[in-house]
Amino acid sequence: MVKAYLTPYGVGLGHASRLMLVADRLKSRDTIVKFSSYGEAARYISMHGYKCLTVPPVEFSWSVGGEFSIKYSIANIPRWFTNFSIQVNKEIQNMIEYNPDIIISDTRLSSILAAKVLGISSVVILNQAKLLLSPRLHEFRIARLFEKINGELLGFLWSMSDKILIPDLPPPYTIASHNIWDVSSIVKKIQYIGFMTPELHVDQAQINKVAQYLSLDRSRPIIFVHISGPMQTRMTIIKIIVEACKCLSHEIQYIVSEGRPSGSTQPKKLAGSGWYYEWCPVRDEIFAMSNLLIIRGGHVAISQAIQFGKPMISIPIENHGEQLGNSEKIAKIGVGIMLKTKQLNTNVIIDAIYQILNHSIYQDKASEIMKLTDKLNGTDNVMKTILSSLSKDM
Repeated sequence: MVKAYLTPYGVGLGHASRLMLVADRLKSRDTIVKFSSYGEAARYISMHGYKCLTVPPVEFSWSVGGEFSIKYSIANIPRWFTNFSIQVNKEIQNMIEYNPDIIISDTRLSSILAAKVLGISSVVILNQAKLLLSPRLHEFRIARLFEKINGELLGFLWSMSDKILIPDLPPPYTIASHNIWDVSSIVKKIQYIGFMTPELHVDQAQINKVAQYLSLDRSRPIIFVHISGPMQTRMTIIKIIVEACKCLSHEIQYIVSEGRPSGSTQPKKLAGSGWYYEWCPVRDEIFAMSNLLIIRGGHVAISQAIQFGKPMISIPIENHGEQLGNSEKIAKIGVGIMLKTKQLNTNVIIDAIYQILNHSIYQDKASEIMKLTDKLNGTDNVMKTILSSLSKDM
C-alpha cells in the first residue's frame, strides 16, 4: 500500500489546513497518511484524527504587542540552526522508520532535505520562497542585498524537491508575487496550481440555518472578523476591531473568530449585533453570507476570501514581510484595503469599513477575480502531481 508523509510548517493553521485537504484526498484512495509538524499545526492535525509526529519548532519571534520582532528573532538564530539540524535528523529517522513513497511538504525545508538524503520523491507546496525583511530594513542597501542572496540560497534548497507547486493565481494576479517572481533559482521548477482551499459545499439552506441561529438580518451588512496566525499576534488586534464594530452596531452585524483550535465552538453574544467564537465551526457559512471580511495578511486567508468573492480589510502582522507583501497586493488589484497595525485604532477601522461597504468597486473586483479561481483547483492539481510522481516510481 502507498504511504505518504505530509510535513506542514507549524506556525498558524494555513499550511496545515492545505495539507489536510491533500490528506483527505489521499485517504480516500486508500493511501496511508502520516504527518509531521509542531506547535498549533500539530494540535490542529491531531484534532482531526490524523497521526502527527512532532519535531522541534523553527519559528519567528513575536513581541508582546503582537508584531514580528527583529531583535528577538536575531537573538534566536543559534536556536533556529540547532532546531533545524535536529529537525532534519529527526525527519531522516522518521522516514527510515515509516518508509514513505512520497514526501509532501508545505513550506518545511527540513523534510525536503531529509527526502533528498534518502532518495525519496518529494513535492513542496510553497508561497514563501525567501525570508522577507521588514520595510524598515529595506531602506538599507545591504539589507536588500541580503534578502536577494537568502532568496537564491533558499530557492536552491527548495529546488531539491522534485516539484515546486505555487498555490496561487498565475501572473498578474499572483498574491505572493513579491515572494516568488524574483527568485531565479526556482523558476524552472515552479507551477502555478491555483488556490488550495476547501471545496465549497455550503448551500443556501445551511447559510439560512446559521443566519437564523445567530439572529442575523440578511438585509443589513454582515462583517466577519477572522483573525488567525500566532496566538501572540491576535488578541490586541481583535479587541480594537471589536470596539470599532460596537461603534457601528446600529448599522452592521459582526461575527468574530479567534481561531483557537482547542477553543469553545459555542458563540458568545457581544454588544449590539455581535457574536464571538473561540473556534468557529460554521466558518464557511459565515464567509458566504458576509459582505466584508477583516483578516490578517496570511496567504491562505486571502485565498479563501478571493475564492468566496469577498472584499476584505487586511491587517498584516507588523514587520512581517510576507504578510505585508500579500496585503499590498490585494490593495493593488483592488479587492481590499490594507491597514497597518501600528496605525490601528477604532476610527481607522471604521473608516475602512465605510470605504468598502459604500463603494461597490471592491465587491465588483472581488467577484471578477473569483471567476479566475474557478478555473484552477489547487488541490486537484496537487493530487495530479502526486499521482504522476508515484506512477513514475512504481
